[in-house]
Amino acid sequence: MGSVATKQSCLAANEWICGEYVRSRSQELIDATVQHVWITVASVLIGLVVAFPLALLARRYKHVAGPLLGLTTLLYSIPSLAMFSLLVPWMGLSASVVITGLVLYSLTVLVRNLMAGLESVPEEAREAARGMGYGPARLLFGVELPLAVPALMAGIRIATVSTIAMTTVGGIVGYGGLGNLILEGMDTLFKAQVLSASVLCVALAVVADVALLGLQRLLTPWERAQKRAKTRRWGGGLGRRTAKAGA
Repeated sequence: MGSVATKQSCLAANEWICGEYVRSRSQELIDATVQHVWITVASVLIGLVVAFPLALLARRYKHVAGPLLGLTTLLYSIPSLAMFSLLVPWMGLSASVVITGLVLYSLTVLVRNLMAGLESVPEEAREAARGMGYGPARLLFGVELPLAVPALMAGIRIATVSTIAMTTVGGIVGYGGLGNLILEGMDTLFKAQVLSASVLCVALAVVADVALLGLQRLLTPWERAQKRAKTRRWGGGLGRRTAKAGA
């Protein structure tokens, strides 16, 4: 009886840390987390699909790059509450409002990083590929994009983490994933709900960032080889200098 009273007391006392809340509302937390994840994934994937041709357009027509980057920066500067409110009259109270807003926000990072990644490809690599008979499409997908992966993945990581954070604002239209619980908890001063949903949101961002970093390492094995080669050269040079100093 005493243990039961203790378990119930944290809810009755409206404490910030309450295990009973997590146990009794576990399904609610799972549903909110699933919604948060699918909104984030959909937004980032659609953002990539939109950003890719825009980056190619800006690379092909240099005079387009400045206005395009300026437009994406302008969109990113719009407060999320204002952005969602502007989209509601056109799309209604639906998940498409949140996803559209998040896609527009992600373009700032994704377009810039795609352009930076493509521009970082050595011209020697392009010339070698052309000499082997690579056409424009094969050159792009077979040479340029693989070499642009580090910059592209950096952009995806930033876009994903920021999208996870901004998805919570979607709670104002009922499609904010964990943001729904945070806003509801703030309205009712339900401390355990606010803290639990906030912690899960932070955990999602950390897990997503680590997972994407691992994916980047898998997609760029040559970077690890280059780092090991540099380490060996540095270690060998240090050994030779030490030997000379000892002599």
